[in-house]
Amino acid sequence: MPSPAQEYRAEEILDRLRKHIPDLRCELDFKTPLELAVAAILAAQCTDKRVNLVTPALFKKYRTAKAYAEADLEELEALVKSTGFYRNKAKSIRALGAALVEQHRGQMPCDLQALIKLPGIGRKTANLLLADAFGQPGLIIDTHQIRLNQRLGLTAQDDATKIELELRELLPTRDWTDWSHALTLHGRYTCLARRPKCEACPLTDLCPSAGTG
Repeated sequence: MPSPAQEYRAEEILDRLRKHIPDLRCELDFKTPLELAVAAILAAQCTDKRVNLVTPALFKKYRTAKAYAEADLEELEALVKSTGFYRNKAKSIRALGAALVEQHRGQMPCDLQALIKLPGIGRKTANLLLADAFGQPGLIIDTHQIRLNQRLGLTAQDDATKIELELRELLPTRDWTDWSHALTLHGRYTCLARRPKCEACPLTDLCPSAGTG
């Protein structure tokens, strides 16, 4: 169990990041849970910016899980090609549509265990859907989360699931989603992997790694 001092430090980190990054949100564009799931599949090894250029045409053509399930694979591949690994992504998206039709009447479930059983949906995407599509608490552990939680001395783990479970103990449930977006955005724009911008970081006095990147 985390100590009160660890909990206070985590609270201070989040408070500062909320002030530093006022708009804490997922940067993928979407209107429905299905759209977010598809966008998240496309975002693997790709930037959100690139995905957002691709999805308007994709979402216009395929509006339902049934439409994805029945999609011509070559047409689907062509639409998502610029996101990279497009053959695997197209197969995952079509398989997701089929699973939703067969198992959930074409609707995206809003339960973690049901979500992670779907094609193309791991724990990270499942938590993203819970947090941003369904308004439930979610800890979205991506590569930025792994790096920043390590740099801040909050975990020694490399495994995303183990980090998620540690953060569940450290953070109040109400803060899970904000923590997810705050650290991801901070990692994306300030605490970079190779050359962190420590001079622009509001956490330097709380970070044991400050100035060592």
